[in-house]
Amino acid sequence: MQEDTRFGLDKNARLLGPVRLDSGAEFAPVDIAYETYGALNADKSNAILICHALTGDQYVASTHPVTGKDGWWTRMVGAGKPIDPARHCIISINVMGSCMGSSGPASIDPTTGEAYAMGFPVITIPDMVRAQALLLDHLGIETLEAVVGGSMGGMQALSWAALYPERVKSAVVIASTARHSAQNIAFHEVGRQAIMADPRWNNGAYYGHEAPSSGLAVARMAAHITYLSEAGLTEKFGRRLQNRDAKSFGFDADFQVESYLRYQGLSFVDRFDANSYLYITRAMDYFDLAEPHDGILARAFAGTKTRFCLISFDSDWLYPTAESRRIVHALNAAGAAVSFVELSSPFGHDAFLLEAPEMNRIVDGFLRAGEQ
Repeated sequence: MQEDTRFGLDKNARLLGPVRLDSGAEFAPVDIAYETYGALNADKSNAILICHALTGDQYVASTHPVTGKDGWWTRMVGAGKPIDPARHCIISINVMGSCMGSSGPASIDPTTGEAYAMGFPVITIPDMVRAQALLLDHLGIETLEAVVGGSMGGMQALSWAALYPERVKSAVVIASTARHSAQNIAFHEVGRQAIMADPRWNNGAYYGHEAPSSGLAVARMAAHITYLSEAGLTEKFGRRLQNRDAKSFGFDADFQVESYLRYQGLSFVDRFDANSYLYITRAMDYFDLAEPHDGILARAFAGTKTRFCLISFDSDWLYPTAESRRIVHALNAAGAAVSFVELSSPFGHDAFLLEAPEMNRIVDGFLRAGEQ
């Protein structure tokens, strides 16, 4: 039997589409970068879609080509893990608007031969999901055993269940929300303004020139604070000084936490595009799953047959447990099958990316129950 070259690592598909966007525009053709792990079973019933967060990518369980680091969710995905290529056909897709191979502002516009830059259309989380659905059509996958995601990945998982309920048997939503709050939008706006204030941004037309790395680094620093918790920061850094015995009485990185944030900012600019950061944060800010349903979230899931598992963390102040409970209440009102747990962790929003045996146990049990 000939190997299906659509499946494997470092794949890219150009799809004619079009993707019909929430703005009313249509986008075509659309490039989708993705990876798959494992194989489809005979009836194609074991496909699991992994959705990544804001700065994630398709390299969920393989070596990142830029950083050389392991995939961003090897604690969840891999041999003997809850999402196991021995049992599942795992698909991980770089979202539309990003910069690791899928169509985004850094991509070349075939009509001009130049980068789209700020000519790329403004997109939403549902638009990302519609592009993903086109890829699944291309792969011949009609239904998903599960769609799984944390943070922005959880927004995509919820959108999948709302837009394509007949295609999603189960959804795992971790540390996420059904809408962006004013506080979420505010933090993102600080990051966007940092990028746009960098003179190298040049209204987004910096491709072929020096990128606005200073602005992007500051944006990443501001965002990274929201991924942590005060308890976690205090435990890890406190007020300890960085490689010195006394304060410098200057503006170098006196404190360990300052040095840490600067490192996070500088390392980020090597693997991410500033315009993509603008577009994806805007998509997250526009996210409100209840808005098309007269503000009633339960209506987004009316009649759904999808099973849901929601997980939150008690120290996550970016998407606190109250946001997950709101989703659970809406699912209950819609008559959906839903389980929910709040886990204790000192690591804030980032807890879903870190070692969390209880989270793994819950996800494993939920997925296995759906396989029976």
